[in-house]
Amino acid sequence: MEGSLFYWILWLFWVYITFFMEKKNRYRTKLAAGILVVIILSNVHFIVTSFEFYAGGLFLLLLSYIILSKKKLGALLYAFVCSMILTISYVTFNLFVIYDPIWVFFEKEWMMGICFSCLAIFLQTTLKDRLLIVVSGTMQGEILYAYYLSKFEFSYPIGTIAYLDVSALTIMLLVSWSFFENAGAIFQNHFHFFEKGKQKSS
Repeated sequence: MEGSLFYWILWLFWVYITFFMEKKNRYRTKLAAGILVVIILSNVHFIVTSFEFYAGGLFLLLLSYIILSKKKLGALLYAFVCSMILTISYVTFNLFVIYDPIWVFFEKEWMMGICFSCLAIFLQTTLKDRLLIVVSGTMQGEILYAYYLSKFEFSYPIGTIAYLDVSALTIMLLVSWSFFENAGAIFQNHFHFFEKGKQKSS
C-alpha cells in the first residue's frame, strides 16, 4: 500500500535512534528530530507556478544541500557529479516505466530502491555520502521529471508519498548494506571486549 513503506521504515529508524542508539552519539537528537519533521511534512503540499510540491521531499533536498555545502571544493564537485548521475537515472527509470512498462517485472519501488542503492554504493564509500547523493539526486530527478511531463501538459506532484516510499526503501537498503560491510569490525570489537573481560576475571 502506497505510503506504508515510508511510514514503517521511518518509524523503525526513529525507534532505534531514540531508544537504542548510544546517547553520546552527537547525531542522535538531530536524526530523530529530522525523521519526525519529514513525517510531519509528508502530506503538506503547495503550488509554485504550475508545479505542486510536497514539503517532505523539499525538506530532505534542502537538508542534503546544507550538508553538502560544508564539503571541500573537490569533494563537493564529485558529490555533485554523483548526484547528477542519480538524477538522470531517476528520470530515465520513470520514463522507461511510461514508454515500456513491460520490463518492470516486480514492484517498481523495490526495483528503484535496489537500482539507486547499487549506484550509490558504487559511487561513494561512506554511508553518509551515499545517503546524500541518493536524497539530492532522486529529489532533483523528481523536479526534472515533473518539468519534462509539463511539456506535454501532464501534471506531476513532486515529492509525494510514492517518492518518499522509494527514498525510504533506498535508505533502508543502504543502511543494511553498511551494517554488513562493517559487521566484521563490529563483531571483532565485541570479541576482543569479551576476551579482555575473561582475562580480567581469571
